[in-house]
Amino acid sequence: MPVASASAPRAGEDAAPPPSATEVWQPVPPKVDVPAGGVPSDATVLFAGSDTDAWEHAEASEDTDTRKMDDGRPIGWKVMDGALVVTPGSGDIRTREAFGDVQLHLEFRTLAQPTGDGQGASNSGVFLMERYELQVLDSYRNATYVNGQAASVYKQHAPLVNASRPPGEWQSYDVLFLAPRFAADGRVLAPARMTVFHNGVLVQHDVALRGSTVYQGQPEYEAHAARQPLRLQDHGDPVAFRNIWIRAIARPVSQ
Repeated sequence: MPVASASAPRAGEDAAPPPSATEVWQPVPPKVDVPAGGVPSDATVLFAGSDTDAWEHAEASEDTDTRKMDDGRPIGWKVMDGALVVTPGSGDIRTREAFGDVQLHLEFRTLAQPTGDGQGASNSGVFLMERYELQVLDSYRNATYVNGQAASVYKQHAPLVNASRPPGEWQSYDVLFLAPRFAADGRVLAPARMTVFHNGVLVQHDVALRGSTVYQGQPEYEAHAARQPLRLQDHGDPVAFRNIWIRAIARPVSQ
């Protein structure tokens, strides 16, 4: 049986456009160098093992209004064996630089010998824009409410899976965070969104946040600046952090 072939266009019919008609050449994406196991060349390094100049003291508080009282003193946390370790009772720390939409990488380590359980087991938090919390907790074999375990968007979204490692082992968070957009009158035009990988495993998939993190009650939005610092929490446990870097990202024009 003969093989069918494409027939030539009939008179009055347009031929298919050439491949070049759908090729996009501009703008050319900027080049980012990424060494194996290293930091992207366009990232801001927040902690690499010794220097804490990127950070300042911030008063620990559940109340967003008291963030206005942050004093910018040097941090009270300690650098130990290349890690930035919470000094319990010294207060939260925050970056001196402010950020909006970001890609964030950090590593954390809970206590090798747990001293508490539930929310008392190596508790800390990563606060995007100082108000949207990604929970840090020992959740390896530690029962608590699921929207408060490790890798939860605290009190809003439980993780898809529990990817926690045993106590005392280093773990990683890789976060894509899109800041909320507000109208001039304070209305929410677009909620904050978060995607998180915990130890390389997807645990939050483009979830929409309902507002600022709160311990009691329902989250609500309060209009704020387009860029805010990143905050790490002193919750009373000597949780350790290392290899912290952040990249400003741009949303596609359609978003």
